[in-house]
Amino acid sequence: MGDPRRFVPKAESPRRVWDPERIKTEHELRREYGLHRTRELWSTLAELKKFRRSARHMLSLGEAGREKSQQIVGKLQRLGIAKGDMRLEDILGLSVRDLLERRLQTLVLKKGLARTPKQARQLVTHGFIAVGGRRVTIPSYMVTSAEEPTISYCKAIDIEPPQPVAAPKTGVAAQREARSKMATEAAPESPASKEAPATA
Repeated sequence: MGDPRRFVPKAESPRRVWDPERIKTEHELRREYGLHRTRELWSTLAELKKFRRSARHMLSLGEAGREKSQQIVGKLQRLGIAKGDMRLEDILGLSVRDLLERRLQTLVLKKGLARTPKQARQLVTHGFIAVGGRRVTIPSYMVTSAEEPTISYCKAIDIEPPQPVAAPKTGVAAQREARSKMATEAAPESPASKEAPATA
């Protein structure tokens, strides 16, 4: 038997845990992109740090580093993150939103296949979305530029807009409505209503 597998964590916890500004920004991103946990955002940030770290290393090598940087720039272009002719300096200016925009969950919502970010995540995890004719059930799947036009439903589904549900009345309003309903039911019928209908 070999040694047990050692799983490398994909997410990096922030150094300062209780940072109000960071926590507020994370909540806004989670709500905007429909993320299930904050760890998903941390994983995306870790991936962004790898790109920046590689870019800084290539810049420190000078001209030799710029020649080797084609692999990083090519990967960003395949993912649709790099727009046009990207340089190493432009990689340092990328934000976490640039990576979140390439997630399958986000693109399903942008293509109109879902109405809300949470619904887009539900469709992906339940196996209703296919990429290139292949079913994908991972909301964080990074879609390449070539795969983006092939996003579609994997099986038939009819999505209807949510119907508004009236909130039940409580407190004084509910008591008034109940009293008026009881008074209407207990009221005696008028003499006009007791008259027999006229026969032809």
